[in-house]
Amino acid sequence: MKKLKIYLDTSVLNFIYAEDVVKRNATINLFRLIKKGRYDAYISDVVIGEITESPKKKQKQLFPLIKKYDLTELKTDRKAEEFARKYVEAKIIPEKYYADALHISIAVVNKMDAVVSWNLRHIVKLKTQIMVNEINKRMNMPLITTCSPEEVIE
Repeated sequence: MKKLKIYLDTSVLNFIYAEDVVKRNATINLFRLIKKGRYDAYISDVVIGEITESPKKKQKQLFPLIKKYDLTELKTDRKAEEFARKYVEAKIIPEKYYADALHISIAVVNKMDAVVSWNLRHIVKLKTQIMVNEINKRMNMPLITTCSPEEVIE
């Protein structure tokens, strides 16, 4: 089986420090698998921006994780912005949460196998996955899976 390319949104990095023990442990296990080379893991400039906007204490926790786990940064481009807008216009992701649409679209445009997130409200939802993939099919773009770290660890 090929090595999967996974896109991590900001919530995954945050949950390394979560009080929720189950989610924290699942996240830590995911990062162990990334470190072992089981997955190629990516973030984006959107993740970097969200971390930059967080309190300094949080920045000091999260930025080192990017280097420690050798997470590759993807850049937002016009095509990703176009698809993010399509997801918002289709009411898959609320306008207020445009960054969530960008996380998905960046992963799609860069041909990731999955978006891994703890955002169960907008990203890791069956409805979101189905509707995003309907748009992707119509536009001849790859399909994407959205899942939590629990679904990725073995």
